Amino acid sequence: MTLDDAEDLRRRIKALEAENVRLEALVAADVSRRKRTEMALAEREERYHTLFDSIDEGFCIIEFIDGPHGPLSDYIHVEANPAYAQHAGIPNVVGRKVRDMVPDEADGWVELYAGVLRTGVPVRFERELIATGRHLELAAFRIDPPGRRQVAVLFQDITARKGAEAALQQLNETLEARVVEAIAERKILADIVEGTNAFVQVLDNEFNWLAINSASAGEFERIFGVRPKAGDNMLGALKNQPEHRAALATIWQRALAGEEFIEIGEFGDPSRDRRHYEMRFNALRNVGGEQIGAYQFAYDVTERLREQARLLDAEEALRQSHKMEAVGQLTGGIAHDFNNLLTGIIGSLELLQTRLSQGRLSEIDRYVTAAQGASKRAAALTHRLLAFSRRQTLDPRPTDVNRLVMGMEELIRRTVGPQIALEVVTAGGLWPALIDPSQLESALLNLCINARDAMPEGGRITIETANKWLDDRAAKERDLPPGQYLSLCVTDTGTGMTPDVIARAFDPFFTTKPIGQGTGLGLSMIYGFVRQSGGQVRIYSEVGHGTTMCLYLPRYYGTAADAGAGDDRAEVVQAQTGRTILIVDDEPSVRMLVIEVLEELGYAVREAKDGPTGLRMLQSGGHIDLLITDVGLPGGMNGRQLADAARVTRPDLKVLFITGYAENAIIGNGQLGPGMRVLTKPFVMDTLARRVLDMIGEQ
Repeated sequence: MTLDDAEDLRRRIKALEAENVRLEALVAADVSRRKRTEMALAEREERYHTLFDSIDEGFCIIEFIDGPHGPLSDYIHVEANPAYAQHAGIPNVVGRKVRDMVPDEADGWVELYAGVLRTGVPVRFERELIATGRHLELAAFRIDPPGRRQVAVLFQDITARKGAEAALQQLNETLEARVVEAIAERKILADIVEGTNAFVQVLDNEFNWLAINSASAGEFERIFGVRPKAGDNMLGALKNQPEHRAALATIWQRALAGEEFIEIGEFGDPSRDRRHYEMRFNALRNVGGEQIGAYQFAYDVTERLREQARLLDAEEALRQSHKMEAVGQLTGGIAHDFNNLLTGIIGSLELLQTRLSQGRLSEIDRYVTAAQGASKRAAALTHRLLAFSRRQTLDPRPTDVNRLVMGMEELIRRTVGPQIALEVVTAGGLWPALIDPSQLESALLNLCINARDAMPEGGRITIETANKWLDDRAAKERDLPPGQYLSLCVTDTGTGMTPDVIARAFDPFFTTKPIGQGTGLGLSMIYGFVRQSGGQVRIYSEVGHGTTMCLYLPRYYGTAADAGAGDDRAEVVQAQTGRTILIVDDEPSVRMLVIEVLEELGYAVREAKDGPTGLRMLQSGGHIDLLITDVGLPGGMNGRQLADAARVTRPDLKVLFITGYAENAIIGNGQLGPGMRVLTKPFVMDTLARRVLDMIGEQ
């Protein structure tokens, strides 16, 4: 090989090496382009699937296949987005044939989409998917080239819209009939409002009439001289009548502020025919609940009120007649009984005076005894009258009614006699009552005597106690406030009472007993005593089956004391000297007798005839151990006021009230303060002496 050949070979080798480098560079560039292409394809694929899965409408790609019914007789779902199941109501359709999914509807769907595949013409249509009952709106187009045999379908569920369209169509079809019906209803309502005897007005929030019927317009014109119509302003119509304008504005403002109420108003000329109206106001609201005005229904109630007034006058006249009849019966009975008693007292005193002048001292005792007996019966009569009128002075104490009843059981047995069976049923855990125990004993004995008299052939008396919770209904039936009460009932198996007798049973001097066998004051005394004590008496009776008399007494929240415990001592002991008593009474004879008894006991006694005089003596600084005062005193100061004023400077002063008549308010509603006692007139001097010794002995 020559040098030239070698050089030529070297050049060829270099050329080959350069070509090889160039070829390697070309290969490397081609790999880089392929990788970029693959990455771009991957990105496009990702964007496609993201878009595919995010479409709100249902989307699928179907591919036709040859089936048992021939070429292109079935298709398979090759792709479907998540919204497919939401709109079509069929999940997991990828890989499933249409004839497997909806066999009854497959022919129609295949025919429709095969036409798109053959012609390449897109279609848009609506169809009901019978399998799920949904209405779908669809669009379909061919995916080229045709040889792929694929069709894309885009759809959405329009079931709700189709329902609304159907409802709207039905509404449109019936709208005319409904309009006719509504017009007829409004006409009927308008005819009713126009034809009613009520005066109907409707105002907006600016006092403009929205509506007014003819009756109201005519009445408005009659009263105010202006005939209104819809659209007028009420305040403007009355601009020349400021008084009426202000009155109507005031009452309508309440209605326009949302208040619903009934008002009785008077309008018209007082010198001529002034009329009364019952006006009912209500708020007027729109469909959103916002108040847009108010309406009024007014009625002329003048004649009704006049008739009511006439009836009330007649009732008052009847009540007055009954009252005068009762007063006549009461005064006649009082006069009869007191005349008998006074005859015994006056006659005994006259004979006593005659026998003293004759020196026949041996006969004095029986006249004194007769006079004392008549006096005591007169005192009992006044006590019954005061009990009936609820004016007696009570001495209420916490009382165990069960113990009181059981303590009287033997006395009642002896009183009613052996022909009457007595049964006592006491309730366990009976509440105590704040009551005058002696008055309750008297009431119970009186009820048992009445029960005995109702059973002349014998029978059974049942005394029963119980706790009672009276709710609103039960309390109203018994004319009592709701609350807790205890009942004391006496039941007999006697002749019973008619409704007329029950209605008059508590009237004074009313009795069904023969003349001379009853005063007619027993039940009236019980009624007055129980009512004064805050309770009630009720009669339950049936002719031929017996009677139950029930006393309802308010519960006392505390501990009951021994019932019926006496305060008077068996005998009077001589008082210690050095004690001073002030007696205040406007009756000189009472002062004289009290002073004589007290001085005989060894007390120093001072006296006053009225409250102011007694107060000056109490404020003078002299020593006084006990104040004895009447409750009803002249001079502008009663006994309770005197005692309260005296205790300002003498807080520990003992006070004994003596009274024949006292309002509860004077005694303090039956509640006396510490160191205060009551003694009811008339009283025997021994009782006064015992009470004074007890009170001073407490010091």
